[in-house]
Amino acid sequence: MADVNIKSSSDGLNGEQPLESLKDELPDVAVAPTDSVPASPRPGSGAKKNPLTELFRSFAKFGDSKADGKAISLSQSDKWMKQAKVIDGKKITATDTGIYFKKHKSLKLGLADYQKFLEELAKAKKVDLTEIREKMIQCGPPGTTGTTVAVKTAAVDRLTDSAKYTGSSRMRFDESGRGRGIDGRRDKPDGSGYVQGYDNKNSYDKSH
Repeated sequence: MADVNIKSSSDGLNGEQPLESLKDELPDVAVAPTDSVPASPRPGSGAKKNPLTELFRSFAKFGDSKADGKAISLSQSDKWMKQAKVIDGKKITATDTGIYFKKHKSLKLGLADYQKFLEELAKAKKVDLTEIREKMIQCGPPGTTGTTVAVKTAAVDRLTDSAKYTGSSRMRFDESGRGRGIDGRRDKPDGSGYVQGYDNKNSYDKSH
């Protein structure tokens, strides 16, 4: 039987280079830790919301606690357009918006129909549709700007001072200026037995 020379593993097999020396000659490769790898973005996380759509929902809920914001009424639309200065009383009036809104045969319009309403209104009044949309976006959420503010003047003070009232009007208020309600508007019969205007009412000594 032929002799078979078996070399130790430290010298390599069949004259090949030992594993230890190969390991020393391999270049160092840095492996990044798993927690340093950025997570992939979720689908749709970077999607921008349409500002006109968001404002549509806000105005569609304005003044109606039961509204879900999916459809807008004519009064809510006019509120929006007045706040955005789209309804200016010259190029576009509330009458114009009423005519083209009611062409859709509905008390409320969804977003798609409302977009058509804006297109029809802009075309009929020869106004740039982009300009209308920009104004409606720039006006912001529903507010109370532009509401009527009561102006207090000397004439108003004089007319609302109950101390200067005369006749039956004066009888409707007490000394503090507070309204007396029905007592100041209607004479109630006095069933006490005393004549009207008697000053010593209830002064009789009940022990007699």
